[in-house]
Amino acid sequence: MSTSRAPIPIGSLSMQFLVDGKDTAGHMAMAEMVVQPRAQVPPPHRHADVDETIRVLEGSLTYRVDGAVRVLQPGDHCFSPRGSVHHFSNPGDVPARALVVFSPANIGPAYFEDVAGVLGAGGPPDKNQLVAVMRRHGIELAA
Repeated sequence: MSTSRAPIPIGSLSMQFLVDGKDTAGHMAMAEMVVQPRAQVPPPHRHADVDETIRVLEGSLTYRVDGAVRVLQPGDHCFSPRGSVHHFSNPGDVPARALVVFSPANIGPAYFEDVAGVLGAGGPPDKNQLVAVMRRHGIELAA
């Protein structure tokens, strides 16, 4: 089993994979996510073939799944089944830290590294490149 990787900074959030698909024959991946207060986060989106579960460890996150909105506190979790439109934010004043599980592991470090590359290219982000990266990893923006 591999050791955890370095955190991947993506704007004002970061993902550190503790387990990725290489460890689980592609069955699941797990990362620690840190979301800074009022961070720019991914817009509402869906994964066609991946379930996502999040459990808040510190701080709080506002989480929306198919129109249902919950404020998740430490110890709370939320499940986003494949195909559901979901979105999160940290409107609080302190960073939020959470565990995120993707099953199967079709979304992993490569996706977040690709997004970080587009966002770190300088200047305003290229929306077409971001959409292409998302599509390549089985993620689509919600209408």
